[in-house]
Amino acid sequence: MLKKRICLIGQFPPPIHGLSKALDTLYKSEFLNQNYDFVKIDITNNRRFITNYRLISRTHADLFYLTISQSIGGNFRDLLIMNLLKKQGKKCLVHLHGGYFRKLYDEEMTGFQRKLNDHALKSIAGAIVLGDSLKYIFRGLVEEDKVFVIPNCVDDEYLLSEEELEAKLENQSNIYHILYLSNFIKSKGYDVALGMAKGFKDIPGTRRFHFDFAGRFYEDEERSVFEDYVKDNSLDDMVTYHGIVSGDAKRNLLKNSSFFILPTEYPREGQPISILEAMGNGLVVLTTKHAGIPDVVSDGINGCVVDCDKDKVRIYIDYLNSLSNEQIAEISKNNYKKIKEHYLENTYISNLDRCFSLLIKGE
Repeated sequence: MLKKRICLIGQFPPPIHGLSKALDTLYKSEFLNQNYDFVKIDITNNRRFITNYRLISRTHADLFYLTISQSIGGNFRDLLIMNLLKKQGKKCLVHLHGGYFRKLYDEEMTGFQRKLNDHALKSIAGAIVLGDSLKYIFRGLVEEDKVFVIPNCVDDEYLLSEEELEAKLENQSNIYHILYLSNFIKSKGYDVALGMAKGFKDIPGTRRFHFDFAGRFYEDEERSVFEDYVKDNSLDDMVTYHGIVSGDAKRNLLKNSSFFILPTEYPREGQPISILEAMGNGLVVLTTKHAGIPDVVSDGINGCVVDCDKDKVRIYIDYLNSLSNEQIAEISKNNYKKIKEHYLENTYISNLDRCFSLLIKGE
């Protein structure tokens, strides 16, 4: 039987970030490639927009899958693509890998741009969001029965085995490692983790901690702030920066850590894959009630989840000092179980497959 063709339009790696990683997982899925013929159009480089626009216009596919932007300029690009597909009578499925689009629409777009979005979004075949709490983003813009919830996933390569988890819990060292694994953007909260390191150094508790940081610095100023803080507060023995990690280096960091910290207030946050990866390695999560995170992490069950406007440093330090070894092990098992039940790579792929099949068949 002839396979249905799907045209994937989005930002493929490099660079690696949540959106590009999720799109790459989809594109490389052996299961999906058995069922569909994928055509890939990488729109990362905006200078190639005219070339990509022409390529999209000439591409024949049963479904066009578009990862949409959360910026004003990116939205104009997406509008051109969606209106082209509408004009040519082609089915378009949009996937929002974030939680900012509604605020962009309500507060930053001109009335003219909002009208363009009203017109374009009413014609699409469907829209995907990352969690139930994010469905409101398309309220009034896309019919409710055309909005699909498909959470992110942990790629198989970054999931701990049950045997590895058991060994990890049995062989915990005297030093507990706290991992920050994200881009170094201040609103992601790396400064909170640094503040915690200083807090534990100034007032040692009953448990020893080491803070591991990994990710990309986009600004030299951010890197200088990080390095100066470590130096000025004599934190070299408590803080290690590992650079940008992937593969074995990333797996080892996750495997050897007990806690994961992402106290994010990042405006365009959706459902951080890094949190899912941490939970899939049995890490206790320290994070915020922001974007789609509460769909995944519950306070007290999966870790410590606080309001963005609270004193995160103090709350997280008090929380860590209050945990017994038995509680850490229980939360670790809870997190691993949740990932195995709801956020595996094959679950993500199966959800996409059902969505693709539904829209292609037009049922």
